Amino acid sequence: MRIAQVAPLYESVPPKYYGGTERVVSYLTEELVRQGHEVTLFASGDSETAARLVPATPRSLRLDKACIDQLAHHVLLLGQVTDRANEFDVIHYHIDYMHFPLSRSRPHPHITTLHGRLDIPDLAPLYDEFHDMPVVSISDSQRQPLPQANWQATVHHGLPENLLRFRPERGKYLAFIGRFSPEKRADRAIEIARRTKLPLKLAAKVDAVDKAYFDAEIKPMLDDPLIEYVGEIGEDAKDEFLGNAYALLFPIDWPEPFGLVMIEAMACGTPVIAYRQGSVDEVMEDGRSGFVVSTLEEAVQAVHRVADLDRAECRRVFERRFTAAQMASDYLRVYERVIAGYRRRAA
Repeated sequence: MRIAQVAPLYESVPPKYYGGTERVVSYLTEELVRQGHEVTLFASGDSETAARLVPATPRSLRLDKACIDQLAHHVLLLGQVTDRANEFDVIHYHIDYMHFPLSRSRPHPHITTLHGRLDIPDLAPLYDEFHDMPVVSISDSQRQPLPQANWQATVHHGLPENLLRFRPERGKYLAFIGRFSPEKRADRAIEIARRTKLPLKLAAKVDAVDKAYFDAEIKPMLDDPLIEYVGEIGEDAKDEFLGNAYALLFPIDWPEPFGLVMIEAMACGTPVIAYRQGSVDEVMEDGRSGFVVSTLEEAVQAVHRVADLDRAECRRVFERRFTAAQMASDYLRVYERVIAGYRRRAA
């Protein structure tokens, strides 16, 4: 099958540091190539792939200090993709709704995976209008605010099976990976560590929009000797950081669309303690891959129960449900259905 993958340009594919969407695009692209498909990746020029790379911009926009208008680069990207649409059996967009008017006026088989939160009032009239655009969710819970959208499937994220090494021995510290933002609730992670008297390592970045929050709410809490801020880490450091942890804390306070770090921890055999929000109940297997909690007290109790869990079982949950091969197979079924529907309409 001739497949185009269209990635956002904010990060490279895969990203050098933080960047969930671009990382998933990379895993999917490489797995489709491995399975023998002809894949073209539209992404930033500093991306690395076994597919044919079409660089829509020389480097990722987050790292390009000269970039002022990020939207301009994405408009150019859409022009490139639209001009070459006839070269592909299907185009898989990962750039939200940006292409909808073009895809409607110049029809071609396509799907769009929606990677972000959808509980935003501005989106409802947009999906009322573009109700014909085929979209894919990354969890069933993500869909709830937009029942009118043209949902084709839910496809959970997946990782290459050998990307992260299984480590059977429990570590001695709690881990947190993400952003220092109000919805990620690093403050909860710090309080859990304090109450359980276990060290906590925080691997997180501070976006400009969250700088004031970080300075006011998080920075004063980093003086505790139990707390170690290690900064933003890349993919090469994640294996050791997660694999050597006692447990991953995922104390979110927002409707998480998926939560890639949960399955990354599972792949290492590291249990996850996650707050019941968004996709957590779908991704987690309570009592097997970790514990799902609703309060700080439940989270503290869960930390004490981690020793009862089998790290090999955490890994088995990952292997059964969240590999890149499984993700690619699920998407291929969607591609085939969309292509068949397009051909029927054309006939």
